[in-house]
Amino acid sequence: MELIRTGKVKEVYDAGDFLHFVFTDKISVFDKIIPTLIDGKGISLCMTAAFWFRILESKGIATHFISTPEHNTMNVKKFKIIKKNSGEKGNFLIPLEFVTRYYVAGTLMDRLKSGKIKFQDIGFRKFPEYGEMIPEPMFEMTTKFEDYDRPLGIEEASSISGLGKDEISEVRELVLRIDDIMKNEVEKRNLLHADGKKEIALDSDRRPIIVDTFGTADEDRFWDLALYRAGQVRELSKEFVRQYYRSTGYYDMLYRARSNGSKEPDIPPLPDDLRNKTVNLYRSMYTAITGNPWNF
Repeated sequence: MELIRTGKVKEVYDAGDFLHFVFTDKISVFDKIIPTLIDGKGISLCMTAAFWFRILESKGIATHFISTPEHNTMNVKKFKIIKKNSGEKGNFLIPLEFVTRYYVAGTLMDRLKSGKIKFQDIGFRKFPEYGEMIPEPMFEMTTKFEDYDRPLGIEEASSISGLGKDEISEVRELVLRIDDIMKNEVEKRNLLHADGKKEIALDSDRRPIIVDTFGTADEDRFWDLALYRAGQVRELSKEFVRQYYRSTGYYDMLYRARSNGSKEPDIPPLPDDLRNKTVNLYRSMYTAITGNPWNF
């Protein structure tokens, strides 16, 4: 097999008739790979994603999933990778990421505080608290093949992807349907699904197909449902890793460098106590999301 792409957390190999994903134990935040390995993370991501693919297929939703030959590897159907619209008629990966937000959290709160998004524009009458439910689901499209993800308006998203507005609406409806399936599934195990991102391909008839991975502790944000109902937000994702780098000042240094075009500072490794906490997170979240014990 030929290695054709190395991402932040997984390696992609061309296996002839299909692609072979290898999920590593690497972890990233703010588009930076942390020089610390998280034991079992690759298994957690792979097996959690496989869980969701099987659920979607049982409900008639097309995916690229084929099999998991090993606990940290996955075979999937091939789609052409096009970094910008080139007039393809189908059977290609849409060069966008699709983000849905149901609660105020993470970068959405950052953008509200900075004024990049006005709280009135997303349905609030006053500035929201962290964790507040958004009046209507927030659907965003972001870049995929740029150095850093950035939100796109519908015109630019259409130009980059070649999707018409009707096709974007079709993708939105599919993503919201999948999120509704996820919500109903994880609520059985005391989880609240706060936000997440997905990737979509088009088949030869330009029908949307869910690809890559989703619904894991990397792509999605989960909270403790019972605590949320009691008025407390307890993060069950790698948000605490992001918050650690915010607390050290690294986040501010990184984004200052990005804004002025200077050399980005290297991201330091995680301290041992946080590494161990992160190992436990990915193992426990596999069980919390899927209901299956960690026995790998």
